[in-house]
Amino acid sequence: MDQFRKPTANRRGAAGAGRRIYDLLRAQIADGTLAPGAGTPSTRALAAELGVSRSTVTAAYEQLAAEGFLVTSTGRVARVASPLAAPAPAAATAGRSARRAPPLSAFGRRVAGSDMPALPCAEPPRFDFLYGAVASRDFPTLAWRRAYQAELLRQQPSLRYAAPEGDASLRRALQGYLRRARGLACQAEQILVVQGSQQAIDLCARLLLDAGDAFVFEDPGYLMARHCFEATGARCLATPVDGHGLVTTGLPRDERVRLAYVTPSHQFPLGGVMPIGRRIELLQWARQHRTWVVEDDYDGEFRYGQRPIDALQSIDTDGHVIYVGTFSKALSPQLRLGYLVLPPELVPVFRQAKRLTDRHAPVVEQRVLASLIDSGAYERHVRRVRRENERRRTALLDAIAHHLPGDAQVSGTAAGLHVVLWLPFLRPQDEPALVAAARGRGVGVYPVSPLFADPQSRLQAPPVGLILGYASLAVEQIRQGVHLLAAVIDALRAGPPDR
Repeated sequence: MDQFRKPTANRRGAAGAGRRIYDLLRAQIADGTLAPGAGTPSTRALAAELGVSRSTVTAAYEQLAAEGFLVTSTGRVARVASPLAAPAPAAATAGRSARRAPPLSAFGRRVAGSDMPALPCAEPPRFDFLYGAVASRDFPTLAWRRAYQAELLRQQPSLRYAAPEGDASLRRALQGYLRRARGLACQAEQILVVQGSQQAIDLCARLLLDAGDAFVFEDPGYLMARHCFEATGARCLATPVDGHGLVTTGLPRDERVRLAYVTPSHQFPLGGVMPIGRRIELLQWARQHRTWVVEDDYDGEFRYGQRPIDALQSIDTDGHVIYVGTFSKALSPQLRLGYLVLPPELVPVFRQAKRLTDRHAPVVEQRVLASLIDSGAYERHVRRVRRENERRRTALLDAIAHHLPGDAQVSGTAAGLHVVLWLPFLRPQDEPALVAAARGRGVGVYPVSPLFADPQSRLQAPPVGLILGYASLAVEQIRQGVHLLAAVIDALRAGPPDR
């Protein structure tokens, strides 16, 4: 039994000794030291040899037998099981895996080939104008904690899977809230609670598009939505936007167009608000072509100086509009709660698809949110955050006017949580240097150019545009960040002509 020398003690207790005995025996079986069919020492003899209890050795043998490495029977010596497939050398295994890996599906290949945007850095810059982020200090911590504790203390008969469409209390609360805040009249049964607007968009893509179909998409537009639709194999019909959102005169007449994705209340990223004339023209086009319209109500609650524009679905009389809402901007993107308002005929299939995806969204958070909406706390919170963001927006516009060159232009200021800063005095090739130099000074800025689907659109747009989100920054941070950005721009403009 020389091969069973007492292992070096690097863990305390019987559990550690048992694990070391298990590892030792398994390694000797793998390398052939213990050949197939060979008997192993009795548990009593091995325990005496190693200076451990017999029960410790017995537990290790039982584990190896359960995994098929040993064959045991009452009153007989344990023996090594029949030959196991020898592991191939690591280099050969890697080579064969690369050559013989099972293929991905067509959907998987399209996802693998998508040019996804980079994830935010683990350590963001000091002055990060990241759009989509909100200030943690704006979260209604006290109200949320009270409602959360009350829900945790509420007795339930059992903890079970919930309905895929979402908790009934939240859907009823949303029905009233959407009527008050967005002018949208619907039944609670039409509402499907999802994990953020991204899941809502993904469900629309999977259920409404086939490979070879076409979809209308705002250009520039929300990149992750475009990737969702393109992953189905559908073809993107990039349609230009202007200061009033989607240019409806450019809508295609292709009979294979199955879906149009729009952000009418606050076009992302340029910030235009679609006027009533274009909304009616879009709905008429959808009716004529029997096309679904996915209305992403991006930043719909945040309009300054005037009340928010009613949702597009509020004037849809034909049932072509699918409304997508989220709590990511009003509360937190980390909450992962959003919702769809569906035409009645789509409700059953969307519920089934949601059930297949993840069964349902987190139930406790849904009920907490329903409590805040029913009590009026959520709408009071939205009004307070709207005032805070109006202060931030004013500080940003003032800082841009004070520090940046006079020919810098700003768009998308009427609503939302970001603006677009156009720098027509810079060339497109200056954009990477500008972003990198700003980050070097601790300022995070994000270019518009990656959001264009059509390369021709990029050529027609102003040379350099930056999306400046302000909802996560304090007023003083906004001022300092713009001051540093101005210094970077001045240095770039003063560089040599062949920079």
